[in-house]
Amino acid sequence: MTSVFDENGKNVPCTVIEVGPCVVTQVKTKETEGYNAIQLAFDEKKEKHTTKPEMGHFKKAGTTPKRKVVEFLGEEKNWKLGDVIDVNYFDNQLWVDVIGTSKGKGFQGVVKRHGFSGVNDATHGQHNRLRAPGSLGASSHPSRVFKGMRMAGRTGNERVKVLNLRVMKVIADKNLLVLKGSVPGAKGSYLIIEK
Repeated sequence: MTSVFDENGKNVPCTVIEVGPCVVTQVKTKETEGYNAIQLAFDEKKEKHTTKPEMGHFKKAGTTPKRKVVEFLGEEKNWKLGDVIDVNYFDNQLWVDVIGTSKGKGFQGVVKRHGFSGVNDATHGQHNRLRAPGSLGASSHPSRVFKGMRMAGRTGNERVKVLNLRVMKVIADKNLLVLKGSVPGAKGSYLIIEK
């Protein structure tokens, strides 16, 4: 993350994202696939790391092998196979949504995962119970733990969508998009940006 000054002179925390160039590798239509969508590919990869079906797919679009392929539903323009979409696509856009995979935090207890307070005082002879979850459910009826009970488990590494991030700046010559605030995921991870 970094920060920029807005028009009022306020220092705003921002995230800089490399956007594109993305190549249209497939155009799906209602007649052929049953719905309208375009498939975009981003980030070069070596031909030796590409399967033959993928190579045929990319050669049909007239592009080199790409690492990340994403499909976008709906039809905004008449895109053609091999068209290139870069950061100028967001030129007149004020707000965008960003989808990414959040950082994984491994197996966590209920205090960190769900914000349980645990047993605040070590009174009444309690031993090693400060961060325990407490009781889990009823006894003879229904004789089970309900689904969705908040318990310890793996945290993070989930698909997260952050809505309405403000576009602060578009740097066209370097394909960079500067967004206000933070986005999900670690440095160098892939994101999906929607209008």
